[in-house]
Amino acid sequence: MKSFIEYSSSSDFPIENLPYGVFTSHKNEQKHIGVAIGDWILDLNIISHLFSGPLLKDKQHVFKEQTLNSFMGLTKDHWTEARVTLQQLLDVSNPILQNDAALRQRAFVKQTESRMHVPADIGDYTDFYSSIHHATNVGIMFRSKENALMPNWKHLPVGYHGRCSSIVISGTPITRPQGQTLPVEGAEPHFGPCRLMDFELEMACFVGGPPTALGERVTAKQANDHIFGFVLMNDWSARDIQKWEYVPLGPFTSKNLGTTISPWIVTVEALRPFLIDNFPQEPQPFPYLKHDDKFNFDIKLEVDLISDKSPVVSTICRSNYRFLYWTVKQQLAQQTVTGCNLRPGDLLGSGTISGDTSDSYGSMLELSWKGTKPLRLKNGEERKFLQDGDTVVLRGYCVDESGLRIGFGKCEGKLSPAVPME
Repeated sequence: MKSFIEYSSSSDFPIENLPYGVFTSHKNEQKHIGVAIGDWILDLNIISHLFSGPLLKDKQHVFKEQTLNSFMGLTKDHWTEARVTLQQLLDVSNPILQNDAALRQRAFVKQTESRMHVPADIGDYTDFYSSIHHATNVGIMFRSKENALMPNWKHLPVGYHGRCSSIVISGTPITRPQGQTLPVEGAEPHFGPCRLMDFELEMACFVGGPPTALGERVTAKQANDHIFGFVLMNDWSARDIQKWEYVPLGPFTSKNLGTTISPWIVTVEALRPFLIDNFPQEPQPFPYLKHDDKFNFDIKLEVDLISDKSPVVSTICRSNYRFLYWTVKQQLAQQTVTGCNLRPGDLLGSGTISGDTSDSYGSMLELSWKGTKPLRLKNGEERKFLQDGDTVVLRGYCVDESGLRIGFGKCEGKLSPAVPME
């Protein structure tokens, strides 16, 4: 497969990828749906008439909307037909788009000349806690090695409902929050800026398929039709605020201050060549959580930290999606086991993805081991937690033996100082 659009072999967006996003540009101030190909965006609003297959010929309007929700709300077969159509249109042997100079001029936009937006109206957002290494590390820090995992952890995907209004696109600044903390155990609480600001290396799944009804369950075996695609996610965390507020109902203001996602949704089909064995689970999960097929992926994950005092980039974490104990199918089954209804555009966060070595931990909390082991950056600075002006960049990509790269772009955010209370 070869595209008539030229791109580097190191590009995240070859013709085998074709992730979906929403953008504006100097050509169109209104939001349009597009796919990334090399350094370009193919505007699906402009070429919607070319989706003429049996399933999409009467659904071309979904490509003219300002979010992906309607397209997400179609079936897996519709998504497959759209992918096949796009790959055919971009193939070097196909003249339809390649030889129509006027249409190409209108349909292609440089990514550098575009602005990306949150790709869907996210109605609901759930954040899980599915990395066994991360959960174990945190449990050791705050309880003990013998009681690292809570009794429920290996029986169900633990999660909580998050705040979707503060989910923002890569490049959006994040403000250090103010809140209540308990600096000294047994003393009175304190109000002020968060002092233990952290990132969380996560991935997230956008839910697709027709909405389910209230009371309807989706088992892990049925979940395939409801998984549209994946993005990178940084679920920023105010650790000191969280420690004081989370009992007994879990995170609240410590997690609603901002959640950054990457702009391009990479589909399951693009990731299929990188399927690997699921993480071994013991004890065996309940039947509604069981699925026999592989649904874990070899996605390499990296975190860069850049201080505003120096342009030197420090890669502080190298992890992998394969470290997740619970699969997305199991997360979705747990979300719906009580009859919770799904809607296209819902978002399921993985939880922090930490590996089994100290350089693969997906948060500052772990990398500095609760502040006891400061992290040294390449420019000589040290970090226990994030400082104002720090930029955090998440990257994710898959590479096969031939060098084919399927990437997610970047998920970037810069931490701004707290805004004083009046």
